[in-house]
Amino acid sequence: MLQGCSTDNNGTDAKTEGVAENAAEAVYVAPGKHDELYSFLSGGFNGQVSVYGIPSGRLLKVIPVFSQFPENGYGYSENSRAMLMTSHGFIPWDDLHHPKLSRADGMTDGRWLFVNGNNTPRVARIDLKTFETVEIMEIPNSAGNHCSPYPTNNNEYILAGTRFSVPLNLEKGGVGDASLDEYKEKFRGSISFIKVDKENGDMELDFQVLVPGFDYDLANGGKGPSGDWVFFTTYNSEKAGTLKELGASQNDRDYLAAINWKMAAKYAAEGKAHEMPANYYHNKLDHGTHVAKSTVKKKVRYLLPEECPGMMYLLPAPKSPHGIDVDPTGEYMVVNGKLASSLPVFSFSKMQKAINDKAFDGEVNGIPVFKYDAVLYGEVKEPGLGPLHTEFDNKGNGYSTMFVSSEVVKWNVKDLKVLDRLPVYYSPGHLLIPGGDTRDPYGKYLVVMNKITKDRYLPTGPELLHSAQLIDISGEKMKMLLDFPTLAEPHYAQAIAADKVAPNSTKFFKLNENKHPNAVKSEKDVSVTRTGRTVNVNMTSIRSHFTPDNIEGVQVGDTVMFHVTNLEQDWDVPHGFAIMGANNAETLIMPGATQTLKWVPKGPGIYPFYCTDFCSALHQEMQGYVRVSARGSNTPLKFSTGEKKPVPPATAAVN
Repeated sequence: MLQGCSTDNNGTDAKTEGVAENAAEAVYVAPGKHDELYSFLSGGFNGQVSVYGIPSGRLLKVIPVFSQFPENGYGYSENSRAMLMTSHGFIPWDDLHHPKLSRADGMTDGRWLFVNGNNTPRVARIDLKTFETVEIMEIPNSAGNHCSPYPTNNNEYILAGTRFSVPLNLEKGGVGDASLDEYKEKFRGSISFIKVDKENGDMELDFQVLVPGFDYDLANGGKGPSGDWVFFTTYNSEKAGTLKELGASQNDRDYLAAINWKMAAKYAAEGKAHEMPANYYHNKLDHGTHVAKSTVKKKVRYLLPEECPGMMYLLPAPKSPHGIDVDPTGEYMVVNGKLASSLPVFSFSKMQKAINDKAFDGEVNGIPVFKYDAVLYGEVKEPGLGPLHTEFDNKGNGYSTMFVSSEVVKWNVKDLKVLDRLPVYYSPGHLLIPGGDTRDPYGKYLVVMNKITKDRYLPTGPELLHSAQLIDISGEKMKMLLDFPTLAEPHYAQAIAADKVAPNSTKFFKLNENKHPNAVKSEKDVSVTRTGRTVNVNMTSIRSHFTPDNIEGVQVGDTVMFHVTNLEQDWDVPHGFAIMGANNAETLIMPGATQTLKWVPKGPGIYPFYCTDFCSALHQEMQGYVRVSARGSNTPLKFSTGEKKPVPPATAAVN
């Protein structure tokens, strides 16, 4: 590792060794110019996705997915709360690990980004026209949705595998009850096959494969000749239920699971699937109404590998493997064994031959296990310590992170020779090469995400931000270009050329297409109405006032629903809405959209509301007042902006 500020005998500062001489120039994006690439970094324990421009490293946006987000009210507002509903109730957080871009013919297409929720098993879809989370599906029969979500080459399926095996109740559905002493007999994992609508991206859980009770870590799909297959790393082949640090490291090898997804789909279509009860939420955001709604699903189909010959195989792999990565040709599968001294590369064509030759060494739960030498292409010798993840350039090279020796190692896929090493700061986890998991990578940049960053940035107390480092891989030698801090803990990332996404970006929502039931498309149509103890305020915002901006007749304990429509039809003119005493959040309303904020006043008085997003020179004046009177008072309900509006009759008496 490059630690400290020592100077070698040639006078070279160790901190600048490996840094490109023109690093500042290489990452400079002039004012008004745009980056070459979008990169999407998982937020880990913050439940969000961070979007950075490459090569500048500038933070462009934070996309809330599984976590509430006060900046725009996501997960707080009445429009979006349903996105975070699960069978466990309202869950406003998750551990987001793996972004994966949607695909067309094995290449990223810039339409959607799929991400996983590891803790409360979920898969989400982000629309890259709006950079909003538009769909979240809970995954039943799963615990720790970690090796997820991995798209097939034309988005036929998103595959999501469990991290923790658990006992499953096949009769009543869901996780069952069993003694922890019965781990080996009763615990199983699951791999979910989620169909994706080709036009709108909507997800549907088609079926699951119930797999042996290992722990499932990461996955990746094949391409070209291996395009019908998806591969999963597993650990804990010992099926240890306690102190896995030791118990799951006893066997010399664990497994790489190979599933033919097309064959699995065929088995399911031909009636091989069983059905069991289930209880899981499927949440979608409607772009017409800008309101999320939940549907509860009550059954799921499943396949058993032992009943589906030819669908699933196990390849012996280094113990405790992490990443599984398939090169652009689809022929070579690299398994990154955290505790291994070499980096094994498996051959897909040899795997096919081994199937034909029945070159097996036993079975697990009826699943054939290949002989190691029958499927091995070769091993990269002495690659480094603690290999975690590999991606590929467009010149036949692999790049692997070494967690223990804190370096990125470049090696040739054909001859398995190490070509270059570059120290990074410190303990790298994952890396990305734009398109590095597709059939044609963009072999100019590499971004490595480091787990430890001490001495890289100004200190900020005990906790430091994690770091991403941008590396130039266009030449024979890797060159460090840039450090930039990242939010929370990125586990994985994807990047895509900006011209695949930017031209399709939504600039504003068309007001005439707004289908929110309380949308107001003209100031003359605003209203304030009472139904029992609920007051609905259908109002508008436009530079630089609300209509109405004076409201009276609200009583203590009323539930006030502010439905605010942003009348702007111009790019980058959102308006915010907040009111004193609201115990949820503000809400941010995009041009042409309607958002709803719920508010229950606790005492009488005058309550100001205002716009929270700077919108014009008179933004500070964009404000209003709600008068709240005592419960049972005879203060009439009325509203105005500049002049009084007629009061509609009440539809129900106030108690």
